[in-house]
Amino acid sequence: MSDEDAADGTADGVGVAAEGERETDESAGAEQTGPTDDTPESTDDAAAEREADDGRDAAARADDQDDARGDAEALAAGVADHDEALAREVAALEAELADARAELRDRDEEVAELTSKLARVRADFSNYKQRAKRKQEDIRERASEALVERITPVRNNLLRALDQEAGSDLRPGVESTLEKFDEVLADEGVDPVDPDPGDEVDPERHQVMARVDSDRPAGTIHEVYEPGYEMGDRVLSEAKVTVSADDDGE
Repeated sequence: MSDEDAADGTADGVGVAAEGERETDESAGAEQTGPTDDTPESTDDAAAEREADDGRDAAARADDQDDARGDAEALAAGVADHDEALAREVAALEAELADARAELRDRDEEVAELTSKLARVRADFSNYKQRAKRKQEDIRERASEALVERITPVRNNLLRALDQEAGSDLRPGVESTLEKFDEVLADEGVDPVDPDPGDEVDPERHQVMARVDSDRPAGTIHEVYEPGYEMGDRVLSEAKVTVSADDDGE
């Protein structure tokens, strides 16, 4: 083969290869220029799908709203029931409190009444004790007075015996008996009413037996005939006395 034929063969091969490449490119371009999203049909489908999605979203949101509304209504109903229950409980507690206050007022009134009664009873008992004490003292004084009234004449007799038995052997015994007698009377609170000659006459404690001529001042005590006795502020017996007469004998 000559060099010219080889060159022609090579040129033919190159041309065939180039033509094949163009066919390949055209075929690829034809595939690339097939139906795309920008076609009317694809656009309608996409819009329909979006509308379907929007509908589903709206339905979902409506369901959520319904659920939320139902929950809110249920919550409101539960709160209302709870409030009603609380209101009943509060009313019951207020009624119980009112009853307790009424009972407390009754108790306070009862306590006040009992306190007043106790005060009256205490006052009555205190008065009773005082009356009983005074009565006991009065009984004791009267008993002592009765005893003294019975024994003072014995003392007076002893005094007269001493005057009559100046030199008798009985005198020491009589004097000793008289001393014991005076001790007993002193223990009982008894004092002799034995005025001195020349003392003024006390009408409440002295009994004038007679008026006699005397060197004593007129109207004063001349002599004590018999002593009297007093117990506390009570005169048991008056002292019997003679009184100095006036110059004219009165």
